[in-house]
Amino acid sequence: MNFEFQKLSLSHAMTASVDALVVLWPSHVQPESKAVEPVTRLVAQAIAHGDFELKAGAVLSLYSQPGIAARHVVVACSADNLPGQIRSAMQAAWGALKAGKIKRLGVHVVGEASAQGLQLALSSLADASYSYTTTLSKPKARTLKQVLVSSTHDSVELRQSVIHAQALVAGVELAKEWANRPANHATPTHLAETAKTIASGRAFKCEVLGPKEVAKLGMGAFMAVAQGAAEPLRFIVMRYNGAASSQAPVVLVGKGITFDTGGISIKPAAEMDEMKYDMGGAASVLGVFKALGELKPAINVVGLIPATENMPDGLAVKPGDVVTSMSGQTIEILNTDAEGRLVLCDALTYAERFKPQAVIDIATLTGACVIALGAVRTGLFSSNDTLAIQLQQAGETSGDTCWRMPLDDDYAEGLKSRFADVANVAGRAAGSVTAAKFLQRFTKSFAWAHLDIAGTAWRSGAAKGATGRPVGLLLQYLLSAAQTPVASKIETKPKAADKSKPKAVAQPLAKVKSKARAAGKA
Repeated sequence: MNFEFQKLSLSHAMTASVDALVVLWPSHVQPESKAVEPVTRLVAQAIAHGDFELKAGAVLSLYSQPGIAARHVVVACSADNLPGQIRSAMQAAWGALKAGKIKRLGVHVVGEASAQGLQLALSSLADASYSYTTTLSKPKARTLKQVLVSSTHDSVELRQSVIHAQALVAGVELAKEWANRPANHATPTHLAETAKTIASGRAFKCEVLGPKEVAKLGMGAFMAVAQGAAEPLRFIVMRYNGAASSQAPVVLVGKGITFDTGGISIKPAAEMDEMKYDMGGAASVLGVFKALGELKPAINVVGLIPATENMPDGLAVKPGDVVTSMSGQTIEILNTDAEGRLVLCDALTYAERFKPQAVIDIATLTGACVIALGAVRTGLFSSNDTLAIQLQQAGETSGDTCWRMPLDDDYAEGLKSRFADVANVAGRAAGSVTAAKFLQRFTKSFAWAHLDIAGTAWRSGAAKGATGRPVGLLLQYLLSAAQTPVASKIETKPKAADKSKPKAVAQPLAKVKSKARAAGKA
């Protein structure tokens, strides 16, 4: 799907050669009932008769109107042009059009368009029109191929936002594709092959390590998770070099459990099929690198993906086993379904060799995060205030939001073990926080953040499918960092915790409406 921007008035947008036209109408623009231009006049009449309300997501559908080139016209109210309102408007508009086999679509923004608004409108349209086809015998592929975006205003920022949206959609849809694929179509080997394909450009490098290389590195925690699986593990190292080699990279670490049975601590059968999504963190890293290849920002980025299945065969790691991580710390594995933190901890230790300016891990880590934040916001944990603020700002700008959670040292008490340096789980209380505290032990030499996407990486129920999150958040963060290098802002070592009073938790800009989903995403 290709995006194109043009400066057009609404009257000129109506003459464009498109199959359908979506008009985004904000609530502060009152239509004139005597307007010459037909869409404005029809909107005014619909409002006067109570058939159309200027509230977010309301739509007015028109068909084959005189003076309008498009067969279909949908006016969708974007209210105050807030991210959620734009998303609702585009989803409702596409819902009214999707049966029409639209190939070329016009999207016109009434009033003053913003770069953020255009990007959100296009990414929301892509999300609404997305269609998974890979393993279907008679797939219904997306018919929409071309989108003409227009506004009465023009600027470098608006045009750049459309280019950004094009790359973002490419990255998000690649992440969706690989997360949606069944586990037998998305093995660690498949992910490695895809990473190599993405990293085939001049600015890229990709190295794939197998079991022997991982053993040589001493990644005992990663190998423990993989030892029960017939599919061989893969440790994927991707590099995007868009800046001078002297600039320290940002490292993204994506959890790549391509299927999670829970191991010996096996999960309940209900909804276990959704554990194909347990590589959502890895999929998001692949998606970010896809977008980087299109935008080519001036930044260096490393992607690390520890990929394996978590299976319960006769060689599988057992509850009570003690393993030695790459860092040298020993770990008592009390629950084999808390495997994500085991593969991540070795990848975090590996990240040290790049002398990074920041390290961000992304993982469908805990069902507890779903209970805490639902499917609205990603859980954000960080030992560095500046990095946390930058990620929160990137989330608000992109509409791919997160919420900062605490990391008080007292939460680590439950991870103590008599038989190892640390246990891999604590009690049920604050499960997402204790998981983050486990990871924090392996991040003392760099600025670090952890994104728990267990609630946001996919949808359940009738709308089951990957969301592609948090590609939008990560891409926005990296593009901002390319303009203002993170190294100039972020301390390389976390501050010591102040035990005299609890650390303030940064607050997001909008209320969270939690929607709890089934747990079991360790």
